[in-house]
Amino acid sequence: MNELLGIDSRVLYSVMLGVIVLERLVELAITQRNRAWALAQGGVEVGEQHYPWMVALHTLLLVSCPAEVWLLDRPFVPALALVMSALLVLTMALRYWAIATLGKRWTTRVICVPGLPVVTGGPYRFLRHPNYLAVVVEVLALPLVHGAWLTAVVFSLGNLLVLRTRIAVEEAALDRYNDYNQSFQRARSRSA
Repeated sequence: MNELLGIDSRVLYSVMLGVIVLERLVELAITQRNRAWALAQGGVEVGEQHYPWMVALHTLLLVSCPAEVWLLDRPFVPALALVMSALLVLTMALRYWAIATLGKRWTTRVICVPGLPVVTGGPYRFLRHPNYLAVVVEVLALPLVHGAWLTAVVFSLGNLLVLRTRIAVEEAALDRYNDYNQSFQRARSRSA
């Protein structure tokens, strides 16, 4: 049995995942509030077809992580756990920087409010999709905190498929409802 601080590491890992589930529930509440605001402002939601797949992927990830650890008795490797935990902290910092920068405009759905300027501050000065970078790293790192390599591989591949669709939908919506490409290029040239 792997122990950390005299406690079964699988228990600690499961508790950590429970905290992440609570965090996701808070994010969904924020999404609902921000979605209502955006729609009240004339926002247009697009890409609803892929959203259930994205929710299913992330939900199953949070179930598969502890399932693989407990059922396949994955070992706790402290050095790997430390590196993956550090990556998780960085992904959370990036995600919350993106959320704070977008403010009321942040949701887990693709909603464009016509007439609002494109956000080009915060992490959006450097990346078109900083939150998706955080998600890619998180989907890989979260299972590997406790050696769930199979979950890391399967869900990383699934996430790439979902994100390929999601980013295409978001890019098309931003180009349709906002002058995204020109705004992004102007912001990048100002920061250079």
